[in-house]
Amino acid sequence: MRAIKETNFKFPKQSNFYKGKVRDVYTIDHRLMTMVVTDRISAFDVVLPEAIPFKGQVLNQIAAKFLKATADIVPNWVIAVPDEMVTIGRICEPFKVEMVVRGYLAGHAWREYSAGKRSVCGVALPDGLKENDQLPEPIITPTTKAHVGHDEDISREDILARGIVSIQDYDRLEEFTFALYKRGTEMAAERGLILVDTKYEFGKVGEEIFLIDEIHTPDSSRYFYAEGYRERQDTNEPQKQLSKEFVRKWLIDNGFQGKDGQTVPEMTPELVDSISERYIELYEQITGDKFVKNEQDDIPDRIEQNVLKSLTTLLSN
Repeated sequence: MRAIKETNFKFPKQSNFYKGKVRDVYTIDHRLMTMVVTDRISAFDVVLPEAIPFKGQVLNQIAAKFLKATADIVPNWVIAVPDEMVTIGRICEPFKVEMVVRGYLAGHAWREYSAGKRSVCGVALPDGLKENDQLPEPIITPTTKAHVGHDEDISREDILARGIVSIQDYDRLEEFTFALYKRGTEMAAERGLILVDTKYEFGKVGEEIFLIDEIHTPDSSRYFYAEGYRERQDTNEPQKQLSKEFVRKWLIDNGFQGKDGQTVPEMTPELVDSISERYIELYEQITGDKFVKNEQDDIPDRIEQNVLKSLTTLLSN
């Protein structure tokens, strides 16, 4: 088995199971969350039919590295990383907003701006900007966390007015978000990269705020290469990106954008291998570490044994 598309474990004291687009989440004893990052890949809110070897390992290890590197800013949910594809952590009550932070006018913010809007999520933007320009200062453009359908833009004022988050907590979320983005920007610069925009999710245990989910991965962030950035802006050329945008481009080029009646194009073994190679390239570029493939034949058995060993220790405490 070259890749894990789904899992079906039965761990000791397992109390719940949730299957996301990419992650399989097992709740243990109502107090621990075991998150298996599978090799599923999604685009346009659709899970594609073929799994990508080593993609789960790439995402889980990038997230683990950056969560560890930012733990001095805000505590995070991680307790143990027992396997290359698994993180075990504390269960937090998530805030119902995602904190999206932008240092550059790209993606959704650019689409809003180019449509004539000069305010995104209640944040005013100056006239005269063009796509991928650096903003005068980083801004936070929150989104709601939708149970079904797409997340939606929301302003700080609406979050507070609707009581989604208290003002005391929201002020802390903003403080953490800017500090995390600053650290992420510094770490990216060391790798010759620009952290264009990213998102953070937070939760609470009692009154303490924790950083949850993944951070600074190519699935949750947009990176530009720093070299040549200024020249490309001056000559109105597209920026060289480091993200999974290449997958979306392949789908669009083959007539698929997740719309009704469209069919996902065939994912040949050659294409699957090329996507895997790109994710490994992303890992090495973002982290500066050499990617070490765990090529053990029976991946589910490996995961199960590693998780069981970790849970035996954690549940005895």
